[in-house]
Amino acid sequence: MPSEPDLTLRPAHDEDAEPLATLSYEARAAAYPAMPASVHPPGEVRSWIRQVLGLEPRTVPMPDDRATWVAERGGELVGYLVLDPGWLHSLYVRPGLTGLGIGSSLLDLAKTLRPDGLGLWVFETNTGAQRFYARHGFGVVRRTDGSDNEEHEPDLEMAWLDPASLEGMRRRIDAIDDRLATLLAERAGLTARIQTLKEVPGHAGRDAEREDQIVARMARRAPELGQQRIRRIMHQVISESLDAAVGPEAAAAPPEATPPPGTPPPGTPPGGTS
Repeated sequence: MPSEPDLTLRPAHDEDAEPLATLSYEARAAAYPAMPASVHPPGEVRSWIRQVLGLEPRTVPMPDDRATWVAERGGELVGYLVLDPGWLHSLYVRPGLTGLGIGSSLLDLAKTLRPDGLGLWVFETNTGAQRFYARHGFGVVRRTDGSDNEEHEPDLEMAWLDPASLEGMRRRIDAIDDRLATLLAERAGLTARIQTLKEVPGHAGRDAEREDQIVARMARRAPELGQQRIRRIMHQVISESLDAAVGPEAAAAPPEATPPPGTPPPGTPPGGTS
């Protein structure tokens, strides 16, 4: 697939594994301090690339339909991208060749392959990358303190279509709902497993102290929701997970209709004290 003059974009081949690993490690090192230093030594980067290309058994979770494309010029790899469904995992250009349109060509390819939208993460310190993605129509979705990334450095989630547009917002919500469905199923599965380990399973064995701990922890991570709202949400999630552990018949006759402990009277402002 031609793009810029003398630049070819093509799917990665098995023999690209070693040059891809070298490019990845060198590009990440050259990006410091805009990007924090990688926590992975060269050997781990090489193994990860081989797993992405299907050359080694996968020891880290990744989508089955992950795609890897390379930018090639004069027979040399000068950039690459790793693309998941709806998500740009990685995009790197060989050090010394940034600003020549290679990254733009790869990003345009990603948008062509994922026309329904893309999300990505970028470090807060990497202002150059933020400007690059903004020029290509990405908008900031949210900022985090970095506690969930490997480097534990503040980062931004960005998305295209721009999340400020109605269509962009709806597509982003759809993506979040898809992830939420997976998490709810995982939660329900773990809840079912726990019932086999408890002396008193099911609703009768609900642990109010444990549920209070869950609510308090989640409220610290999402203070904008307020503790009482999180309490109501988690009460419902746990109730439905317990019903699912019993079987579909339970859904027709919920065992309890009372509100969760500590629920304030109707009309109490969200986030009230408890």
